[in-house]
Amino acid sequence: MFRRALIAVLTLVAAPALAQDRIATERATFRVTTFASGLEHPWGAAFLPDASLLVTERPGRLRRVTPDGRVSAPLAGVPRVEAAGQGGLLDIALAPDFAQTREVFLCHAAAVEGGVLTRLISARLSPANDALTGVRRLLDAVPAQSGGRLHFGCRIAFDRDGYLYLSTGERNERARAQRLDDLGGKVLRLTRDGRVPPDNPFIGQQGARPEIWSFGHRNPQGLALNPWTGSLFEAEHGPRGGDEINIIRRGANYGWPIVSHGREYWGPQISSDTSAPGITDPARVWVPSVSPSGIAFYDGAAFPGWRGSLFLATLSTPGLVRLTLDGDAIIGEERLLWDRQRLRDVVVGPDGRLYLLVDAPDGGILRLDPV
Repeated sequence: MFRRALIAVLTLVAAPALAQDRIATERATFRVTTFASGLEHPWGAAFLPDASLLVTERPGRLRRVTPDGRVSAPLAGVPRVEAAGQGGLLDIALAPDFAQTREVFLCHAAAVEGGVLTRLISARLSPANDALTGVRRLLDAVPAQSGGRLHFGCRIAFDRDGYLYLSTGERNERARAQRLDDLGGKVLRLTRDGRVPPDNPFIGQQGARPEIWSFGHRNPQGLALNPWTGSLFEAEHGPRGGDEINIIRRGANYGWPIVSHGREYWGPQISSDTSAPGITDPARVWVPSVSPSGIAFYDGAAFPGWRGSLFLATLSTPGLVRLTLDGDAIIGEERLLWDRQRLRDVVVGPDGRLYLLVDAPDGGILRLDPV
């Protein structure tokens, strides 16, 4: 049974804030602290067991930020990336058993014969936390595309069984999202060593890539597992309007560009339909856009009133969105730090605080501290 899209029309907006302002919101009061600075377009982050933070910078650097906010020199061993347009070194995730294996996964834009594509790699972090070793290519989201440096997707998430999910953009070539012989505009499902799980939906279907888990996506830059239900949530950029939260189901088609709430940047509607038979409707849609990127579920101790929420880092309008959930159902929305700074990712720290990656040439990391 398909869900009808829920359009956000009424939100609670918190006052804009500078560092150290005291902000009272619907369910929490907090201050904003500058945790780290001097990062160039930070894109993805993952906490290590020692509470330090690995952070990617889009130009191609990986850094470690200590618990007191000191930023390391670039780590050695990071492969060359194609840092142009929206491409570069993008997401990072730790293996579920990182404490034993030291394995990390990264997604980046890569230049190959024929153009540029989204690439997934694995590596091991050195015991000193200062280098990657054993870098291995796991998947290229083929075909490569010449021209254009847009819509790479590139978020990574793991499910309860240890399977890896990777989001890929359609590289601004819309037809790719609906093609099953093409890995662009998809959510892919793999084993951690890059193999295809035996229960993927398109195995054995002629002309279809077996890595595909869902399709019909434009530029999915948010991916996270609901820890209470096990459902995979995805945040997706629309064009001019039509940003989405989707609950990703096995083999489902999410419609781009057959259906859309968005418009061309010069005005006309992209599609006359916002829903259609055989298309899975989004759980939430934003018109106008908020441009969602990284997302994270909250179950920390620092903000008890926020437990059970889904947070979205947004770029345009810049800020932080908090969605209230009942299971997988979205029942409310609150906007925080609105119209201040472009936020690329939101990460929950081991201390229960929220860490926000500021997307700017002289960017950094903000931390929300409870009051």
